[in-house]
Amino acid sequence: MSFQVKEVKTKPYDGQKPGTSGLRKRVKVFQQEHYTENFVQAIFDAVDLKGKTLVIGGDGRYFSPETVQTILKIGSASGVAKFIIGKDGILSTPAASNIIRKYKADGGILLTASHNPGGPNADFGIKYNVSNGGPAPESVTNKIFEKTKSISSYKVIELPPVDLSKKGFTTYGPSNVEIVDSVSDYLQLLESIFDFPLIKNFLQSHTDSFKVLFDGMHGVTGPYGRAIFVEALGLPESSVQNAQPLPDFGGGHPDPNLTYAHELVERVEREGIHFGAASDGDGDRNMIYGKGAFVTPSDSVAIIADWAAEAIPYFKKGGIKGLARSMPTSAQIDKVAKKKGLECHVVPTGWKFFGNLMDAGRLSICGEESFGTGSDHIREKDGVWAIVAWLNILAYANKQSPNQLVGIKELLEKHYAVYGRSFFSRYDYEEVSAVGAQSLVDAINVHISTGSLASTSHVSKSTGQKFTVADVSNFDYTDPIDGSVSRNQGQIITFDDGSRVVFRLSGTGSQGATVRMYVERYVPAEAGPAELNKDTQEGLKGLIEVALQISNLPEFLGRDKPTVIT
Repeated sequence: MSFQVKEVKTKPYDGQKPGTSGLRKRVKVFQQEHYTENFVQAIFDAVDLKGKTLVIGGDGRYFSPETVQTILKIGSASGVAKFIIGKDGILSTPAASNIIRKYKADGGILLTASHNPGGPNADFGIKYNVSNGGPAPESVTNKIFEKTKSISSYKVIELPPVDLSKKGFTTYGPSNVEIVDSVSDYLQLLESIFDFPLIKNFLQSHTDSFKVLFDGMHGVTGPYGRAIFVEALGLPESSVQNAQPLPDFGGGHPDPNLTYAHELVERVEREGIHFGAASDGDGDRNMIYGKGAFVTPSDSVAIIADWAAEAIPYFKKGGIKGLARSMPTSAQIDKVAKKKGLECHVVPTGWKFFGNLMDAGRLSICGEESFGTGSDHIREKDGVWAIVAWLNILAYANKQSPNQLVGIKELLEKHYAVYGRSFFSRYDYEEVSAVGAQSLVDAINVHISTGSLASTSHVSKSTGQKFTVADVSNFDYTDPIDGSVSRNQGQIITFDDGSRVVFRLSGTGSQGATVRMYVERYVPAEAGPAELNKDTQEGLKGLIEVALQISNLPEFLGRDKPTVIT
């Protein structure tokens, strides 16, 4: 049976360049005539998917259902043989990566703007993942961008919409369509990685002394959280909150940090909950927070790496091939790698850089300071994986310590006593003037090219600490697998005591500019508990003052305070 393919004339839109996580803009931008169709067609023009299988999913944000139908219209006209779609168009980013890999699909289109707000006046995004389940590399996203600049038409097959609410098989034009359960394949994956019986036994035997709370932030992971924590691990319904995915995330900002996950933080402190965790809009980020104990993402990945081979079945069986972090992430995981004799890679921000190392068999566990943690089980960061990893480690640690409960705080203190502590914080300045942001970058580049900051000393007014600049540089990365070079991935000011400050323009916002400042100061284990267990902001106060003074950031950005501190 033949189906009529209709060709629709169009013109290019400026600025359809995918960032590290796809194309992100305001919903109203995507709703412009032909805008979404142009970008979707550019994907099919850049990537040959004729006769192949494509996964479609996303975080369920506003404008997702109609975009799924747009992809079916254009994809079918482009010759896609089969679509695998999450029920209701929903698949967390990690679950989509798993489905691409498990069913040997040729790629996937994910409808998400990750941790950015949703709703008619907020953000939307379209991201392409390749056959290994990971984000498209720059060679692919650049090709997509080039196609957007010359597009003159797109092709569609116009048919009634596919009912995304019913699991099972159907067709769209010449293409086969399978609507799959959004959760089951991912739950099976986690059950093959972690010791669920150990975790369940620990939680069931400590119902009063170790309470758990998972916050889905009305993002995609609510159903995953309920399936894992309530159904698989037997916890009460009260252990999961904000578990219904909503197109506008309930009016909240689905970014799991101390600012936006305040509902979790407040309940944990009010009710004395021992283990709290949150995930973001599309499920690839996480925050671990227990009463009086916040785990920085840098510490989180280091602790998972430290315990994995001992506590987690997946790594007990397969071993650890290597560790890695993004450049802005603290060097805490480097200390673990050195002690265990493991290779530790430092890459630019963007999960695709980890994927090459994983595919080459040189990386098992990695993380980014932006609350992204993961391993080689898929090719995306995985928020729920990290949360269950922590529960697995805590269950194991408590099995080794039957007479004294080991919680988040105790695990952190034990880690610092062995490895020392990298005090770390990130200051986000969101939606600032693009001109001011570029002026900040330009000013630091002048210091890099002239060496004008070298050997200069700077004293904190409040603490009296002196910091002497050892080096100022731009971070460039040569991929050890494919030889590709990524330049200007962040500006680094390093001090002679090993402290450092990093400045980056972020590519994850939908408008304006976002400047991130990362501050890190290492304190060795010999400093003792009093120094190691200080509050993060207290441990970094002097360095933060000096960083703001050297960079003149408040003047360039016109901001006295950051939007978010993590």
